[in-house]
Amino acid sequence: MNSPPSRKLRIAAADDERDTRQFFEEILPHLGHEVVAVVSSGRELIERCRATHPDLVIADIKMPDMDGIQAAAEINREREVPFVLVSGHQDPELLGRAEADYVMAYLVKPVKPPDLAAALALARTRFMQYQQVRREAADLRQSLEERKLVERAKGIVTRRMGLDEQEAFRRLRKLSSDRNLKLVDLARMVLNAEEVFADLEMVTFPR
Repeated sequence: MNSPPSRKLRIAAADDERDTRQFFEEILPHLGHEVVAVVSSGRELIERCRATHPDLVIADIKMPDMDGIQAAAEINREREVPFVLVSGHQDPELLGRAEADYVMAYLVKPVKPPDLAAALALARTRFMQYQQVRREAADLRQSLEERKLVERAKGIVTRRMGLDEQEAFRRLRKLSSDRNLKLVDLARMVLNAEEVFADLEMVTFPR
């Protein structure tokens, strides 16, 4: 038996075969994990995941009411969680459908304990890497958006005060420091003020 992983995972599992459900119930604790739910259908899996918030989900692909791929998609629309999918046979069409970001590993029945342990470790590692990449991408997008706002504010200061870009940026940075504001927050204030000035310039009075 493999030694338990360094971090216990709270795992939900779904399979329409009783023997497989019993296998998961028995083997997962031996692998060092906590079983929070074992169900026989995709819809039950969705409900139990909503109630238990597992760290990882194991799901059979083919189940009577809703297959594991559909259940995985529904669950990940509400909360991101890694999936290990299980199937009775290799099916190119199913494998193609299973190429979602949250599907981290794939097992073929009969599932063996060493293969399950390896799939869980792989799924956990891949999911952590996936989340890290997502965070880095989000940070990059935010940084680019903030830079665009600062550039727009600099353009306004340049035009309204008759300064070159370097001096406009220097003044924005100095004022943000004096007011203890982030540069992007000051940029938003400048953009909002520009909108007000634009509206004032459009004000007319009846003759």
